[in-house]
Amino acid sequence: MVSSHRAKGLKLLFLTPQLPYPPEQGAAIRNYNLILEAAKRHEVDLLSFAPVGADTRPMEAVCRAVRAVPAPSRSRRERLMALLTSSLPDMAWRLRSEAFARALEEMLAEGAYDLVQVEGIEMAPYGLMALAHRKGSRPKMIYDAHNAEYLLQRRAFETDLRHPKRWPSALYSLIQWRRLARFERCVCRLADAVVAVSEADAAALRAWCREVPLVVPNGVDVARYHPGLGDTLPLEHPAIVFTGKMDFRPNVDAILWFYDSVWPLVRREAPGAVFYVVGSSPHRALDRLRADPSVRVTGYVADILPYFGGADVYVVPMRIGGGTRLKVLEAMAAGLPLVSTRLGAEGIRLLEGEHALLADDPKAFAEAILCLLRDRARAAALGRAARAFVMAHYAWEHLTPAFEALYERLM
Repeated sequence: MVSSHRAKGLKLLFLTPQLPYPPEQGAAIRNYNLILEAAKRHEVDLLSFAPVGADTRPMEAVCRAVRAVPAPSRSRRERLMALLTSSLPDMAWRLRSEAFARALEEMLAEGAYDLVQVEGIEMAPYGLMALAHRKGSRPKMIYDAHNAEYLLQRRAFETDLRHPKRWPSALYSLIQWRRLARFERCVCRLADAVVAVSEADAAALRAWCREVPLVVPNGVDVARYHPGLGDTLPLEHPAIVFTGKMDFRPNVDAILWFYDSVWPLVRREAPGAVFYVVGSSPHRALDRLRADPSVRVTGYVADILPYFGGADVYVVPMRIGGGTRLKVLEAMAAGLPLVSTRLGAEGIRLLEGEHALLADDPKAFAEAILCLLRDRARAAALGRAARAFVMAHYAWEHLTPAFEALYERLM
């Protein structure tokens, strides 16, 4: 459907793995805000995957044109065959769709785009398709790398290798790490520009790019996440909160490590503490946590803000992953006292001890939580400093002008 937006600026086509609205999780939040800002100055079209009957009207209010294609489904057998017979990583197969490819060809033939912006590795095969487009002028391609994916899989391999029961997962990650490195190298070399979300990711991709990747971190809606959110549920206190999509492997690993290694140390000193695991699609590996009366595994919640409003301490016990974690920025914007691993806070230029407490081993992580539960004045000061830091550096309006400068340079 086409809206009544008047022609202006460049003609941009965004390719996203899911409709960016509602902006409720990492990729959608980034994509929505980038599109929202770009549409203020340019004609923006969107081609995305979405369920049949999905409401595209919120994006039609922003974009000139929106097309949505149902996401493909893959059987376990198809995934296994790709693993055994293809040299491509699983993420390059995950969203393979003839319907999406046809829609892309039609939009490229009709649109005469200046730029195609590819949001994430799953959409990269379609970015390469746009580069090979032969009808009319070829658009330039920006690859927005939400993660250095090979780095994420390498870290998963290194983590799983330390646990014999997880060696099958380690083998899978080893295969994907090698395949992703080849595939990401190809994408970065062919793209006209590469954007990374952190300096660490940029360093991991730099050798493969035509030029040094532009770093545009993830941002946060500082009006939505703010101090003073109400404890409206209310939560049981003291409340330790984690939020995230709970079938995402790095999140599952984080929760299991925290529950098995950190939580018993916290409960020994704070027996009334309750751990809230908030997020959709909890993995079956988390089922055993449900039997613990000190843990609440919520599943999907319609509104996440009450959990930020009720948190006494917010935790990010990540051990694998990459990029810049929106959950860290959301907690800081809400003025919450934060305890994270160093990897969890990677890509965010916070000062340890001033904006958050960082710890990588179970004892230090537990002691940091207990310190903030005992010293509420310090917890409040940490939250105030975190909020001020995010306001100055990670509000979306401070980040999106970098894309505007990139558009101008490429043209």
